[in-house]
Amino acid sequence: MRKTALTDEILLSIDKPARYIGNEVNSVIKDLTQVNIRFAMCFPDVYEIGMSHLGIQILYDMFNQMEDVYCERVYSPWTDLDKIMRERNIPLFALESQDPIKAFDFLGITIQYEMCYTNILQVLELSQIPLLASERGEEFPIVIGGGPCTYNPEPLADFFDLFYIGEGETSYFPLLEAYRENKKNGGNKLDFLKKAAQIPGIYVPSFYDVKYKEDGTVKEFTPNVAEAPKTIRKEIVMDVSETFYPKKPVVPFIKATQDRVVLEIQRGCIRGCRFCQAGMIYRPVRERSLDMLKEYAYEMLHNTGYEEISLSSLSSSDYSQLQGLVNFLIEEFKEQGVNISLPSLRIDEFSLDVMSKVQDVRKSSLTFAPEAGTQRLRDVINKGLTEEVIIEGAGKAFESGWNRVKLYFMLGLPTETLEDMVGIAELSDKIARRYYEIPKDQRNGKVQIVASTSFFVPKPFTPFQWATMSTKEEFIEKARIVKQAIKSQLNQKSIKYNWHEADLTVLEGVLARGDRRVSKVILQAYRNGCIYDAWSETFDYSKWLAAFENTGVDINFYTTRERALDEIFPWDFIDTGVTKEFLKREWENAKNGLITLNCKMACSGCGAMIFNGGVCFEDKN
Repeated sequence: MRKTALTDEILLSIDKPARYIGNEVNSVIKDLTQVNIRFAMCFPDVYEIGMSHLGIQILYDMFNQMEDVYCERVYSPWTDLDKIMRERNIPLFALESQDPIKAFDFLGITIQYEMCYTNILQVLELSQIPLLASERGEEFPIVIGGGPCTYNPEPLADFFDLFYIGEGETSYFPLLEAYRENKKNGGNKLDFLKKAAQIPGIYVPSFYDVKYKEDGTVKEFTPNVAEAPKTIRKEIVMDVSETFYPKKPVVPFIKATQDRVVLEIQRGCIRGCRFCQAGMIYRPVRERSLDMLKEYAYEMLHNTGYEEISLSSLSSSDYSQLQGLVNFLIEEFKEQGVNISLPSLRIDEFSLDVMSKVQDVRKSSLTFAPEAGTQRLRDVINKGLTEEVIIEGAGKAFESGWNRVKLYFMLGLPTETLEDMVGIAELSDKIARRYYEIPKDQRNGKVQIVASTSFFVPKPFTPFQWATMSTKEEFIEKARIVKQAIKSQLNQKSIKYNWHEADLTVLEGVLARGDRRVSKVILQAYRNGCIYDAWSETFDYSKWLAAFENTGVDINFYTTRERALDEIFPWDFIDTGVTKEFLKREWENAKNGLITLNCKMACSGCGAMIFNGGVCFEDKN
């Protein structure tokens, strides 16, 4: 019987020991004598969050289809086990073999959100791997980062040997082949990194030098070895129906955050919301075929025993075969009690019809994302949603039996005025009023509206990357204005208001927009005890402020400072296909309140046509 890396005494003393023992349904066990490359795949957050992540499931399945590669998983230990591992000098281990991570060839870390940056350092330190790439000798694994945060990898540049920019199903094959060859020929780490730098989508930060102007902005970003290209284009899978996808995803022992089969129906989004990074970096839209999705839905449900399937995409309503897919799932699995989850739907008649088929109307709530309280500001952000459509959609939902609505807004958007903030309360009230227009005997109890506001962060590769951010105090004042405005509404008792933490948003802004100088802040914050910053019970802003003060890095330089159109951004060496000229054009359109049509209505010339496929080459309506 396989022995765990932790003793029974330790397992009995910590919360949820099943996070660390492995052996889950569909996990892969290989004979180590038959393996040439060992790859530890890490999600730097607690097990329940990491096990909900589709990207790791895809790569885990893909790697383990290679005969001589063994991919295992590792997650951030929760604070209770973290303390014990440090006290007893227990090295962090992989779930499948329970072997120490430092014994692997690769440690691949998926970087999904900025607030996990200190957890990356936790994983490295508990693995007994030096935190700085420059201090790692030949005996340590190659540390590689992937995921959406690698579209600005610079704040993490000091900690990683290389980054994989883009979708993982392509360049890992030549990367691992280069590693095999280098190993066979007796090459060292530097030899491998030089080979890796020549592979599309691979960025080796140590092969580039940055110079800064007197005002602190980037002066130039240049390669320092012949093998490193000046720009790195993202990797992208154009045929998403004929690529890797797990038919046997690993089933966790304990309830994960997303405890269901996840079926990705398409990649990308046609909408072009100007604040949305995912909508820009995942262009162009590529749909999976209906036949492929039917096959995988059946196989995944059969191989996992799950009773729920989620259809995942950035905008599910825009998937052309949605009706056919939903009808298939209902006919095939309703008798087995399988629920169908449909996130990211636009609230229109078609979507409501689909939802009424798959949801228990009396138990579920509807989600709208107007993002802004007035039409003027929705035009600025290119939301493509009018108040009339929002109210009409809500009315149809109420008439169908729904009485709970979640509304998502953003505060601090470019050009925002007092009227826009108050508009959040007024729109929430208008939706409540629409409910009470229904005759009393036809209503389903009282209406419940939850209005939530997040705070705006101008992300890289969006038209708003030139925009300024609000300060913590300004964010808090904006939330106070909305709260007061809701209290003055006719239906205030039906409206509940939530808002995001302002200090967390400011920090997210620095980490999302930072350059290499920010890495010393991350390191200092970690040394100060920062960990699990995305969790309110463990987040300590005062420790981060001390880190900024200690390193002399100015928060406002990265957040509130206005940027010139010709400024070189720390991420400008990355080519996403979407051109900087297009983003500038959209920034000007935003300031003028001009709408840009979605990709299916008209091509906006964003540049993504360079990838020769997807929505760019479909017939326009």
